[in-house]
Amino acid sequence: MATEKELSDFLRSVERRAFKRSFYQVRNEESALDIVQDSMMKLSQHYGDKPPAELPMLFQRILTNTILDWFRRQKTQHALISNLSDLGTAGSEDDDPLEMLEDLLGHEGTESAQDSLERSQTLKILETSIMELPARQREAFLMRYWEDMDLAETAAVMGCSQGSVKTHCFRAVQALSQALRAKGFPQ
Repeated sequence: MATEKELSDFLRSVERRAFKRSFYQVRNEESALDIVQDSMMKLSQHYGDKPPAELPMLFQRILTNTILDWFRRQKTQHALISNLSDLGTAGSEDDDPLEMLEDLLGHEGTESAQDSLERSQTLKILETSIMELPARQREAFLMRYWEDMDLAETAAVMGCSQGSVKTHCFRAVQALSQALRAKGFPQ
């Protein structure tokens, strides 16, 4: 069973990656923060007594389900609003996904302004390209390459076969490769 410290250390270790994954999915910083917080609360309340080795897989599944629940609520809310009136839904805010980049990478003040600008432009292009992927491709790509989950874990979290995960990842890599080549990046 996980101690309170082990659970706290685990949550601290996955916090930033979970936020990025959620942000890529929902494209709204506040919603992504809410999703991560809800997922952490669910893990603590319902699975805090599980062994530490089981926490990563449980958390990934909870995070995935919480993201799906968010999309379901959004769909229901948008349907309700459009059925009750002819008003359109408000557009998403233009949040800057690189707002905390310096803190994340720990490069504060250690590189030239030109290097920093080039790096931030490259990351912005990459993040934009990832956000443009279809939802299942983005989910598989982020779990496999961002979360560094193996094939079986990713398939279990996504609720699909390992072959489907491979297909989604392959298509995501192909789409990202094409997008980056189109923006002038070498192969």
